Amino acid sequence: MVKLRVRGERVVTIGEGNGPVHALDHALRRALEDHYPELAHVELSNYTVRILDPGSGTGAITRVIIESRGGADSWSTVGVSANLIEASWEALVEGLLYGARVRVPAS
Repeated sequence: MVKLRVRGERVVTIGEGNGPVHALDHALRRALEDHYPELAHVELSNYTVRILDPGSGTGAITRVIIESRGGADSWSTVGVSANLIEASWEALVEGLLYGARVRVPAS
């Protein structure tokens, strides 16, 4: 479930997927696509997780890199946190915000 303010409007959506990051992606898109229809053409093309301090075990800081594409454009965004879901959220949000700014045309 995500709760956002989009252009001053409170939006609450839920998403399901193959794991928590996929579910977050679905919920975030649902919240944004009415206001940013161009996001329908943005797709996640790669998802990478890197452990930044491997000596910390499960408490390690993670860096998530999300590669997205839309039309002829592609871009990468990064999220960093000790919480894998939070790092993924940061990268997802940045990727979709960038996709909305580039105004991806329909293919």
